[in-house]
Amino acid sequence: MLMRTLRLGGRLGLFAIVLLLCSLLAVAVSLTEWTIRRPIDRTPFARACFQLASRCLGFQVNVRGQRPDGPVMLVCNHISWSDIPILGSIVPLRFLSKAEVRNWPVIGWLAKQAGTLFIRRGSGQAAAAREDIARTLRERQSVLVFPEGTTSVGITVLPFHGRLLSAAAEAGVPILPMTIGYRRDNHPDPLAPFIGDDSFDRHLVRLLRQPAVTVDVVLHEPVSVAANDDFQVLARQLRATVEDGLQTIHNCPDKPGATPDYPASRPRLGGA
Repeated sequence: MLMRTLRLGGRLGLFAIVLLLCSLLAVAVSLTEWTIRRPIDRTPFARACFQLASRCLGFQVNVRGQRPDGPVMLVCNHISWSDIPILGSIVPLRFLSKAEVRNWPVIGWLAKQAGTLFIRRGSGQAAAAREDIARTLRERQSVLVFPEGTTSVGITVLPFHGRLLSAAAEAGVPILPMTIGYRRDNHPDPLAPFIGDDSFDRHLVRLLRQPAVTVDVVLHEPVSVAANDDFQVLARQLRATVEDGLQTIHNCPDKPGATPDYPASRPRLGGA
């Protein structure tokens, strides 16, 4: 119990320091933009903040696959709020997030400063969100979408919604599927999922009390898309790729130096 309390106190202290530093950086960037009268690409600064947050929160992240060298639409399974700092630490990107996050104390303000695109679920805003994503991609900034639309328990992947995928075709960029999985003692971590009516603060405390969790992230092969593709079929294809990656993560023996043999993504879906 003492060890858990000390661990929690230390990590919360570091997390608070990181939030303060990131807030000061956001203010400095905003002041610089106001001074020079033009916007600044905030993704490199956001990535640095995500890297600091992931380290102080105790995530041991393993990355497999090739990072994109240009703008892409990234799609990934969604398990927890912690997916965001972890994935944001790997690739410079902007997120599409539920509108409720904007109201989280400090975190919501920082998400807005990092250029997060917000969508209110069930409000008919998919078309506007798709236009925002396409515009951001045309500006050569990658965007990450969680096409499940909600978080899962982390042992399977929920159905993907395809209504936002056409933004990649509109912008002329590929879609890069990603898989994220949390492991503790070589089993799916039961603490990581942020589901149901759980609150951010209670979940954060439970997670930080425990030893570091291993997080595996797989970047699959990018998939080319065209305007005449069937995006509902494409959504099922992408979901199958991400599901394959998740099952491989949790079936991989946790041996020192071992690297999971993740499956390659499936071939491009042709247009109709």
